[in-house]
Amino acid sequence: MKRGSSMVLTSSISGVFSVDIGNTMYSITKSAIDGFMKNAAIELAVKGIRVNSVNPGMVETPINNIDSFTEDQKKRDMANYPMQRYGHPNDVAWGIIYLLSDASSWVTGTRLKIDGGYSL
Repeated sequence: MKRGSSMVLTSSISGVFSVDIGNTMYSITKSAIDGFMKNAAIELAVKGIRVNSVNPGMVETPINNIDSFTEDQKKRDMANYPMQRYGHPNDVAWGIIYLLSDASSWVTGTRLKIDGGYSL
């Protein structure tokens, strides 16, 4: 990577906030991503390289359409989000675009939560 470039890792609020029964391995892997991000941000800052992560909450993707969850269960879960909905892929993409752009030229080692207020 060259000076002035940026790396954005995708993690999850599960790596820094959520604790759910049966979610241990997922949370461990997401915590590891954020640990890597913080250390890489420190090590690469002297080379002018920024390293950040996005930490989304639940995002509407095809994996959410599996038969394991009923529509009623999804609606009850969405009620935990102050914005009363799951995110959309574009919601996360806009955060990544910000972190890759010059608009975030003084941002490094940051976890950008994109979770509709869930972690409040």
